[in-house]
Amino acid sequence: MAEILKDCCVPCKITLDELEALCCREKLCCQELNVSKVNDSEYEVEFLSDYKRTKGEEFYFVKWKGFPESDNTWEPKRNLKCPKLMKLFHLDLDQVLKRQKRRGIPKRLDREAALIMVQKAKLRQSLHRWETHLNKTRNHPGRIYVANEVDLDGPPKHFTYINNYKVGPGIVLNEMAVGCECKDCLKEPMNGCCPGASLHRMAYNDKGQVRIRPGQPIYECNSRCNCGPDCSNRVVQKGIQFDLCIFKTENGRGWGVRTLQHIKKNTFVMEYVGE
Repeated sequence: MAEILKDCCVPCKITLDELEALCCREKLCCQELNVSKVNDSEYEVEFLSDYKRTKGEEFYFVKWKGFPESDNTWEPKRNLKCPKLMKLFHLDLDQVLKRQKRRGIPKRLDREAALIMVQKAKLRQSLHRWETHLNKTRNHPGRIYVANEVDLDGPPKHFTYINNYKVGPGIVLNEMAVGCECKDCLKEPMNGCCPGASLHRMAYNDKGQVRIRPGQPIYECNSRCNCGPDCSNRVVQKGIQFDLCIFKTENGRGWGVRTLQHIKKNTFVMEYVGE
C-alpha cells in the first residue's frame, strides 16, 4: 500500500489488515478502512487453531485478525460470532481425527492435532489469497475457486494465470484480415460468412453448443465482422462462463480443474492458452 502525495509516493510498512486493527486499538475512525465508532471496539476472528471442552463448555483458541499469534486467546463458543470459520474448523478437525483413527472429539486436542489445525488454517488463508489474485486477473464471467483437502501444499509454484495466448519465439499471431457482412449469421448468413469453410453450416446452435462433428474446423466471427457481440458464432472469444475449481488431486497427479456447475454436452468450457 502507498499513499500518493502530489509527486511523492510513500510506501507503508504494514498491511491494510494491520492498519485496520491499529485504528481499532487507537479508537481512530477511517472511512476507507471501514472503521467507525460502531465497530472500533470489535475484534475479528482470523482463524481458530485449537479446541477444548471444560465443565461441559466448549472453548476455541482464537487467532485475532491484525494481531500476532502471541495475542491468541481461549474464548468460549458463546462469545464467538464466526459460524463459517467454526464450520471449517470442524471439517478440518474431522479429517485430522479420522487420520488418527479416533472417534468423537476429545476434551482437548493433543499437540500434533493442534499443530495440524494451525497449518490447515494458514493453508486455507494462503489458498484464499491466491484465489483472490486469480479472480482479479481473469477477464471472463466464470469465477475461479481453489481447494486442497488432500495435504498441506500451498499454491502451485511456477504457475502464472494468463488470459491470452503465449506463443513461442519467432511466432506471430496476425489479426483476421477479413470479416463477414452478415447482420444475423444464424438466420441470414451471406456468401463469405465466417462459417463458409464449413459449407455455411453454423458450428454452434442458439445455445452455444457445438453441432458439427469432431475434427471439423470452427471459424468464429471476429472484430472485422458486421455482426454484433451477441452473434451466435461468437463463443470461445467470450471466455469461461462457468465457475471452476482448481483442486489438489488425491491420486498424486498434482493440481487439476473441475467444474462447480452442471455443463451440458458439447458446451464450450475453457481454452488452453498456456505452456
